[in-house]
Amino acid sequence: MQDGFIKVASATPEIRVADCKYNANAINALIGEANTMGVKLLVFPELCVTGYSCHDLFYQPALQKAALEGLKAVCGASEGSDMLVAIGLPLEFRGKLYNCAAVIQNGEILGVIPKKFLPNYNEFYEARQFAPAPDGELDIELFGKTVPFGSGLLFECKELPEFTFAVEICEDLWAPNPPSIALALGGATIIANLSASNETIGKDSYRKDLVVGQSARLICGYVFASAGEGESTGDLVFGGHRIIAENGAALADSGLYSTGITVSEIDVQRLILERCRNSSFITDGEKSRRIPFTMRIENTALTRSIEALPFVPQSADEKDKRCSDILAMQAHGLAKRIRHTGCKSVVVGISGGLDSCLALLVCAEAMKLLSRPNSDIITITMPCFGTTERTRSNAEKLCNILGTTLRVIDITASVRQHFTDISHDENNRNTTYENAQARERTQVLMDIANEENGLVIGTGDLSELALGWATYNGDHMSMYGVNASVPKTLVRHIVKYYSQTTENPALRDVLLAIFETPVSPELLPAKDGEISQITEDLVGPYELHDFFLYYGIRWGFPPKKVYRLARHAFGESYDGDTVLKWLKTFYKRFFAQQFKRSCLPDGVKVGSVSLSPRGDWRMPSDACAAAWLEQLEGL
Repeated sequence: MQDGFIKVASATPEIRVADCKYNANAINALIGEANTMGVKLLVFPELCVTGYSCHDLFYQPALQKAALEGLKAVCGASEGSDMLVAIGLPLEFRGKLYNCAAVIQNGEILGVIPKKFLPNYNEFYEARQFAPAPDGELDIELFGKTVPFGSGLLFECKELPEFTFAVEICEDLWAPNPPSIALALGGATIIANLSASNETIGKDSYRKDLVVGQSARLICGYVFASAGEGESTGDLVFGGHRIIAENGAALADSGLYSTGITVSEIDVQRLILERCRNSSFITDGEKSRRIPFTMRIENTALTRSIEALPFVPQSADEKDKRCSDILAMQAHGLAKRIRHTGCKSVVVGISGGLDSCLALLVCAEAMKLLSRPNSDIITITMPCFGTTERTRSNAEKLCNILGTTLRVIDITASVRQHFTDISHDENNRNTTYENAQARERTQVLMDIANEENGLVIGTGDLSELALGWATYNGDHMSMYGVNASVPKTLVRHIVKYYSQTTENPALRDVLLAIFETPVSPELLPAKDGEISQITEDLVGPYELHDFFLYYGIRWGFPPKKVYRLARHAFGESYDGDTVLKWLKTFYKRFFAQQFKRSCLPDGVKVGSVSLSPRGDWRMPSDACAAAWLEQLEGL
């Protein structure tokens, strides 16, 4: 419950057709198991009290009575727990039989939801036994109490209103206009689906796509529980498929032919934040009937996967595809800019590091699209006080292998003259000492671009923009920034991907050499020929900062929640003090350096996070970080 995490579960009991007492006992056993796991919402299959495959037995008063007794037994098993339980059973109401879901908490029935869409095609004949859900707000009498009855019920947690859930039943999801649409627009962040979806070849994949897709379309969590072992196999087989999804991602999937419980945690806080920023998600809570319930706010133990590298796919195939797609987007964006401006060349400053390497590869791909030679790429290395033989050699090798027009311009004398002009002592290696080199390099690039009718291509990446790790009007400035929305953790993988897919062995070798080079601006003199200035020693590990950027800025999570997720995701890689130190650094720098982002040059957006002042991110340069940093005090 804390931080918006709701532990949910989808359960498939092993049942006997028409044996309600046996089935209630099986349901109650899973309720007890879920309670020990800290589950707060437990969803069972459609008609699980009786079994879905009873067919005309549903007409029998004996079965209807047994189903009510089973419902009563489940209510008794839920006493003393605030866990919400949704079970399926047939109920007679005003002379009609309905396929229903009963929502139970602490021995009480909070509401009953009848199925709206009844399949009556192929192997399904539900309209033979059941009536579709009636319109309007109705009540049903159960065990001497009046209970809300209808397909538009919303169950809302008093202590955490973000946790509002609703129910649809099996075919409701497959219909062209599922009830879940209105329920989500009414405020439901979690949809429970009680299902009895039989198996045919390929249906499990389609079913999963449907559940995951609906969770994305409605920006909701979706808990799907299907009937399994014990259903009649006269003509059908039921696989007990259990799926938990959140906003387009499958959090858990049981696969087929098993019984038991499938558990994960749905982040309702994340869903609400996403709905708030989505102007197409127009809420309409006036048409819904809200049923309040009470639940203790507790710390939810996380079992769901929180990726330490949220920008980098875990699957090798997905990672390769993402790298390929990003390269294509960068190259097409740059090619359009070159074509539009009619420039004769592009100008790139090459340091021998990852960012400038990627920028150069993008330039080469753009030239392919334009059917122009790589000699139209003017690459410039500008050695100075901190340049090492390692990076200079890698830079020159890369340029020569790609066939660019390479220039080596030593800026040492120019920078020293500048120090003389401004009366700066060269032995004072402060910010002026470092930034003078970065600005001199930018001046060289701009002037050569003017001379050659070219475009200066920016090399800075998204992670550097977030931290403000760029010299204002130095490497901060360009005419088009191809890496502007590519985070540092992904830059590395794109360069490595290129090395693995090129057919040129020499290019492969130099790309791998660059891949293995520590990230550094090389603005301080080398020590014994080696890089003395390691960026991550100064501002912190980029894998942490990219994590903070994704969850703290993209999703807007509070700092305490970002800290908690980082500890969960990185495990023993970083202790709490280290995470906290760099998280404070991230917020301080992110707020203090907005003025650099407010005047960024154009750059292609490639992912879900962008800090362009014309695109995803608008923030005043004078905003204060106090409220964010205050949350981190005492952790």
